[in-house]
Amino acid sequence: MTIHIGAKPGEIAETVLMPGDPYRAKWAAETFLSDVRMVNEVRGMLGFTGVWNDHRVTMHGSGMGMPSLSIYANELIRDHGAKTLIRIGSAGAMQDRVAIRDIVIAMTASTLSTPSRGIFGDLNFAPCADWGLLRAAVDAAEAKGVEPHVGGIYSSDVFYDERDDLREVMVRHGILAVEMEAAELYSVAARHGARALAVLTISDHLGSGEALPSDERERSFGDMVEIALAAAFA
Repeated sequence: MTIHIGAKPGEIAETVLMPGDPYRAKWAAETFLSDVRMVNEVRGMLGFTGVWNDHRVTMHGSGMGMPSLSIYANELIRDHGAKTLIRIGSAGAMQDRVAIRDIVIAMTASTLSTPSRGIFGDLNFAPCADWGLLRAAVDAAEAKGVEPHVGGIYSSDVFYDERDDLREVMVRHGILAVEMEAAELYSVAARHGARALAVLTISDHLGSGEALPSDERERSFGDMVEIALAAAFA
């Protein structure tokens, strides 16, 4: 048990899938795992541990934004023995070729600032995914007939960003999508010697303004969860 995670020793699996929304963690656990048991509900941040294909898996919410994710990722790794953490979440497309419902697998995550920034001092650390997980996720996606977009994303530290100039620069440099957590997840995992990856579903497009209706999001997110699970145990 830690300050923010009420799980007892041994209740968190070594593999943790982390959606931002705690209720999406509940949905994913009930949909894809068997023998599911709630292991955390401190501050409403739900966590569930169950079994997928004979492997123990924890689905645990991270909250919105890098400061929130940093708390849970640090405690999951440092205090609960998590070794593989995969973010499963939504993202906004930035390139014309990336469409609603597409899967993006984040190779790198650019950012203006993260909670880890103070640790690096003058160093511009480049947060990146674990190569083995990334390769396995691409293989898993292709095995499902899904052609994922693989490349750099942007982890924003604000939701209502009004910097059109920054968006234009990122689009020009090939950034695929924007979300709010992956850069810190990659940094925390690197610091503690864990594996990390972000597998994302495009829920809206910053260029066209198109957005996935809320009642269709869960059905569209199924591929993302299956790809993450397959990659974790490849």
